[in-house]
Amino acid sequence: WEFNGSFHQPSAFLMMGIPGLEALHPWISIPFCALYLTALSGNCVILFIIRRTPSLHEPMYYFLSMLAVTDLGLALCTLPTTLGLFWFGVRRIAFDACLTQMYFIHILSFIESSVLLAMAFDRFIAISHPLRHPAILTKSTVLKIGLAIVLRGMVSLLPIPFLLKRLSYCGKTELSHSFCFHPDIMNLACADIKVNVFYGMIILLSTVGMDFIFIVLSYILIIRTVVSLTTREECLKALNTCVSHICAVLVFFIPMIGLSMIHRFGKNVPPLVNTLVAYTYLIIPPALNPVIYSIKSTHIREALLRALCSKRG
Repeated sequence: WEFNGSFHQPSAFLMMGIPGLEALHPWISIPFCALYLTALSGNCVILFIIRRTPSLHEPMYYFLSMLAVTDLGLALCTLPTTLGLFWFGVRRIAFDACLTQMYFIHILSFIESSVLLAMAFDRFIAISHPLRHPAILTKSTVLKIGLAIVLRGMVSLLPIPFLLKRLSYCGKTELSHSFCFHPDIMNLACADIKVNVFYGMIILLSTVGMDFIFIVLSYILIIRTVVSLTTREECLKALNTCVSHICAVLVFFIPMIGLSMIHRFGKNVPPLVNTLVAYTYLIIPPALNPVIYSIKSTHIREALLRALCSKRG
C-alpha cells in the first residue's frame, strides 16, 4: 500500500482470469489467441481492401474503416494483459496503468457504439433518400462525423480516471477480469462512490444508450421505407444491405448491456458468468465484425478475391 495524503491508494491491482479454471489457463489461451489473431488480421485486411479499392471509397465503407480501426484498438487494449495472465500468470497491473487501460477500453467502446449509429444513419439515407445520399454524406461530412465521435468519447470519459484516483482503496485489490473496467475498479474502493456511480450511469445512458435508441429508430424508418417499395425483390435487396450492420449491432450491444446489468444489479451472479460476458463483449465483436462483413458484403468479398488472385498471378 502507498499512503498518499489523506487516502490510501494501492500501488497495483491483481487481475483475475477465468475463476475456477486457473490450472487450464494455458489451454484456454488457445481460443483466445485464435480470436485475437482473427481480430487483428481480419480488421487489417478490411482496411487494406478498402484503401486499395477505389469503388469502395464511399461513406458506407469509410464508416466500416472506422469500425475496423476501433476494433483493432479494442483488441490491442486487452491483448497484453489477457495473454500475459494466461501464458505467464502475470496478474499484477500498476494503478496508473490500470486507469489508462480502462480509459482507452471505454473510449473505444463508446466510439464503436457511435460508429454503429453513423452506419445506421448511412443505411437510412441510402435507402430512404438514395438520390440525395452522395450530397448529404460527402467525404468532408464523414470526416467531421468521425472527429465528433472521437471527441465525444474522449471528453465524456475524461473525468472517470480522476474520479477513481480521488477514492480511497483499502483491503481487496483483486479485479474481476484480465483487464481494467470502471465498475470493477470503483467497487474496490472503501469510500463513497455515489458520484462515480451517478456519473458513469449518466454518461452510459447519454452516449451508448442514446446511440442504441437512435439505431432502433433508424431501422424503424428503414422498414417503413422498405415496406413501401413496389416489388418483393426491391424490398429484399434493400434489407440485404443492412444485414451485416444489424449483426454487428447485435454482437456489440447484447453483451455490453448484459455486462452493464451484471455490474450494477447482478451481485448474486456467478463470477464465471460475469467473466464470460466481459470477454464476449470485448473480444468477440472485433473478431466477428470483419468475418461478418467479408461474408455478407458482396463488394468486400469481390475486392478480397481480386486481391488474392492478383497476388497469385
